[in-house]
Amino acid sequence: MFSQLHFQSPALHLLPIPNSKPPCNFRPFPPKITPKIQAPNFITRAKTNRNLKPQEKPQQVEAELLTEEEEGDKEREEGGEEFSYSSAYRGREDEKQYDRDPEFAEILGSCLDDPQKAQSKIEERIRRKRNNILHTKTGSATPVKVIFNKFDFSNSYIWFEFYNAPLPKDVTLICDTIRSWHIIGRLGGCNSMNMQLSQLPLDSKRPKYDAIQGANVTPTTFYNIGDLEIQDNLARVWVDIGTSEPLLLDVLVNALTCISSDYVGIKQLVFGGSEFENWKENLTSEDAGYSSHKI
Repeated sequence: MFSQLHFQSPALHLLPIPNSKPPCNFRPFPPKITPKIQAPNFITRAKTNRNLKPQEKPQQVEAELLTEEEEGDKEREEGGEEFSYSSAYRGREDEKQYDRDPEFAEILGSCLDDPQKAQSKIEERIRRKRNNILHTKTGSATPVKVIFNKFDFSNSYIWFEFYNAPLPKDVTLICDTIRSWHIIGRLGGCNSMNMQLSQLPLDSKRPKYDAIQGANVTPTTFYNIGDLEIQDNLARVWVDIGTSEPLLLDVLVNALTCISSDYVGIKQLVFGGSEFENWKENLTSEDAGYSSHKI
């Protein structure tokens, strides 16, 4: 009936009934929620090409996204601080770049055209810079005299007699050598019972190492060591090696022999003995020439 009235009389309209409830299958639309967009933590600078045509692709617009950190770097660069990625791999600034030496580059450039001229330039360069290439030996040409005086591997002194009182740099060298020797011995590096490679023939091109044999060898050790004590041109260090390992002593003698010939002259090296010539047990004052150095 209502439909007939609706079509026959257009002036009549179906008005909603007040306080009427919607049908059970009708669900109102949820309220519109506007999402909150949080701007990213960067600054955008767009450089637009003024000659951009409408038909061209938008790839011609250059966008530079600068983060806050990059912005700070840019401000520092504008302030006068310059940074170059190549300089990050140059090492220390005080090192001289020998690959950019113009004199050396000239020698290399002329070595193909005139080899004799290049050789003469190299010889002249070596003579001129000899002091920077070759260092004069400050040790002694006389070999070190090695003496054993009732040496006990578990409780003994090793005595040093220098030709002159050692300088601070010489004392540092001696301490570093003894410290390295103690570390190698402590780790069992000097074991004469496991010398497989040194016992191979000299013409062996592909040496083989037996890991099982090396693991079953009785290990060696270096239990304890004292400080290096110095009185004028004399020095001593107390050692407790523990195991009787002559190879450990050979390593020390070889190292000290090289130090004596190249750096500081050692007159004699004595293994064992509780006393040594002019050594004074009661002398413990630095003003009198005594010093102690930690190993």
